[in-house]
Amino acid sequence: MRRSALLLVLPFLLTAGCAATDAGPADGPRSPTRGADAFDQRAGQVAEAWRPGPDWRAGYVPLEGPTLLTGDPGFTPDTEAAFRAGWYRAQVGIPPTRVGGEIQFPDGRLRLPLVSAAEAYRQLDQGDPLPCPGRPKRPGRPTPGGPTVEPGPDGWATSSTQTACLPLTVTAVTFGAAPVRTSRGVAQVPAWLFTIKELATPVVRLAVAPTAITPVPEPIAPARPLPDGLVAAQDLAAVDGARLTVRLGVGACDTGITPLVWEGPDVVVVGGGVTRATGECIALLKVEPVTVTLAAPLGSRPVLDVFTGAPLSIAPR
Repeated sequence: MRRSALLLVLPFLLTAGCAATDAGPADGPRSPTRGADAFDQRAGQVAEAWRPGPDWRAGYVPLEGPTLLTGDPGFTPDTEAAFRAGWYRAQVGIPPTRVGGEIQFPDGRLRLPLVSAAEAYRQLDQGDPLPCPGRPKRPGRPTPGGPTVEPGPDGWATSSTQTACLPLTVTAVTFGAAPVRTSRGVAQVPAWLFTIKELATPVVRLAVAPTAITPVPEPIAPARPLPDGLVAAQDLAAVDGARLTVRLGVGACDTGITPLVWEGPDVVVVGGGVTRATGECIALLKVEPVTVTLAAPLGSRPVLDVFTGAPLSIAPR
């Protein structure tokens, strides 16, 4: 397996943040909210600049990553770390045979080239776990010749209750489909489902060949920076009909986080308002999830960030 380092530090520019609010009618929010007028003006500019190409309605433009979970996996801290880092080992043969398939959109079907299970696994597997000094290589067994205790914040503690630093174990692979939010609404997309010994649900890797995927259009953001007190959206955590859960990046000392939304017939723009802290504050991004309710179900409308003008994708789970 390939080795890779997991980068956990996210850069942050204090000129951009994130938030969200209750939606108003189709021409934008109506409630008197701090920064709403400036937000409405900026959101209108973002919506007017949105001009996707023909592939937005005719091709396959996924608004989620290629690795998905379709249910509650029952993560532990270690298995979640392994999932997010892409640490896997296969205990079964993974077939290299290619299969045919098509995407089922709400407005039609599209047949595209797919990757084999073996290719999907190579994309999924990102390397081995990083060393964990002082921890057993197998659950419940001490490292030969190594310490059986390790220091903690309150002194030394036994390592018997900690799990091993192990990859996720693939015990089976099947071909199927998974619901994916796309530029044409939620589609059923061909996928390889990897059964994982340590998880309650399979890990899904979408099977569409990378050459057949149309990238998200480049945003055309307004030239001016966001007005002070407005912040930008990072991504979508969930979409449920007319309810959107948006993750917003705010300053570590920001208060009064207020979600803001502008809703049009073809596009939705989200952002937020905050009260900036006075005095010194650490330059650190804090991701704040908020829920907004639209006047109508989202459908196939893109959700755009008020800062960059970019369509938001579903965040990896």
